[in-house]
Amino acid sequence: MTIFFHELKRGKISLLIWSLAVAFMLGVCVLIYPEMKTQMGDISAMFADMGSFSAAFGMDKINFGTFIGFFGVECGNVLGLGGALFASILGISALAKEEKDHTAEFLLTHPVSRERVLTEKLLAVFAQIIIFNLVSVLITVLAIFAIGESADAKIMFLMFLAYFVMQIEIASVTFGVSAFLKGNGLGVGLGIAVLLYFLNIISNLTEDVKFLKYISPFGYTEGAEIISNNAIEMKYVAVGIGFMVAGIVIAFIKYRKKDIS
Repeated sequence: MTIFFHELKRGKISLLIWSLAVAFMLGVCVLIYPEMKTQMGDISAMFADMGSFSAAFGMDKINFGTFIGFFGVECGNVLGLGGALFASILGISALAKEEKDHTAEFLLTHPVSRERVLTEKLLAVFAQIIIFNLVSVLITVLAIFAIGESADAKIMFLMFLAYFVMQIEIASVTFGVSAFLKGNGLGVGLGIAVLLYFLNIISNLTEDVKFLKYISPFGYTEGAEIISNNAIEMKYVAVGIGFMVAGIVIAFIKYRKKDIS
């Protein structure tokens, strides 16, 4: 597991910054709820009547004035977009950085197979996502206790689980893309994450493009849907797992035969 631990050590600064930044924003989001609580009734009614804007972010389906509704929309967007960007950076840089930093010739001349390199790098990506989510959950729980609010444990678990699966999916897809790149793919990775985010927003605007929810992993992370249904939309998750497996398989197929420059 030398490569695995080397990858963790190599990415510790990025992991620390992203984990603390997103967790800090989640904590602040929770902590400001008591100050906004008295105004939430009017705000919720206003948002619910904003037509397409409300539908785009699911604010027409939940009570924005309750803590769980507030968390699902406000804090959910912080964790959703922040987590997606972090996962895309991890996935897209996992393989491409070896050629970018000219370390591939050193790594691949050692008596380790490319399959082992891929496996340990992928496990390191997943491990960092797990740590990222543990920090986010810990800070969120502490902030909830600090303000003295009660939250539905099942709904909170489902939301965090959905975001975790989404991050794994995006990391796996960008990991597959990374196998084709020879240079810095940061822009590609971030572009994929942002594109998937907006595809889900577009799918909420009209039934004609509802199929986009099967493409975007944000389709099964919407707090409004999870709160309303008390469950995650498994039909979208199943397709997401398909994309996840495809990304990993493509990475192994391509990288095994890739001419490393």
